[in-house]
Amino acid sequence: MEKIASFTVNHLTLLPGIYVSRKDHVGNEIITTFDLRMTRPNFEPVMNTAEIHTLEHLGATFLRNHPTYKEKVIYFGPMGCRTGFYLLLAGDYESKDIIDLVKEMYAFMKDFEDEVPGACARDCGNYLDMNLPMARFVAKRYYEEVLCNLSDACLMYNE
Repeated sequence: MEKIASFTVNHLTLLPGIYVSRKDHVGNEIITTFDLRMTRPNFEPVMNTAEIHTLEHLGATFLRNHPTYKEKVIYFGPMGCRTGFYLLLAGDYESKDIIDLVKEMYAFMKDFEDEVPGACARDCGNYLDMNLPMARFVAKRYYEEVLCNLSDACLMYNE
């Protein structure tokens, strides 16, 4: 079987950043999948499920309420390897096109102090697996160390 594209990225040299993972054509639309890589794969500890789950609730809520992007958001969710998130947007985008959106979302998440949206038994299938303080910590780290210091190396996969 042929390797899928995401398994051809060299995870030994991949830095945290914002990457275009793929572009898919669906009818006349293009869906751009972004890799929001929060930790360096195979070098840093991965995030725990509780903070990932919390960030997923916060990020999805933020994106689906965003005045410009809410109609373009297809999906926001964690990577199975727990080193970041996938963001799928309707449209043909490059990494630089969404820097402001991602910075705005992570600023929202790092500063969030209210009840986590959807964190109750009625709204979520695993509502007890949440950790807002740790979610804020990892969001702040990504925001300050990565998003506020993005270089070209953190915007395009290297071979």
